[in-house]
Amino acid sequence: MEEKETRVAVIGVIVENEDSVDQLNRLLHDYKGYIIGRMGVPYPSKGINIISLAVDAPQDVISALSGKIGRLSGVSAKTAYSNLK
Repeated sequence: MEEKETRVAVIGVIVENEDSVDQLNRLLHDYKGYIIGRMGVPYPSKGINIISLAVDAPQDVISALSGKIGRLSGVSAKTAYSNLK
């Protein structure tokens, strides 16, 4: 079986709805094999949390993860890809 080419990317996540945190954590657990690192920064004065995810995965997996995160209520996600292939 041929191994898929992977991409390195950063997914920026803004969590505005605390009720979605459990769902977000379950998603991240499901994709843990692709996550290189994760940094979360609470911003209590604005009532949000900011998370950056460094990932190394096939592009379709990165897109799927980012899309699933972005469909959570009160959560947004944007992805920046490295040119490295």
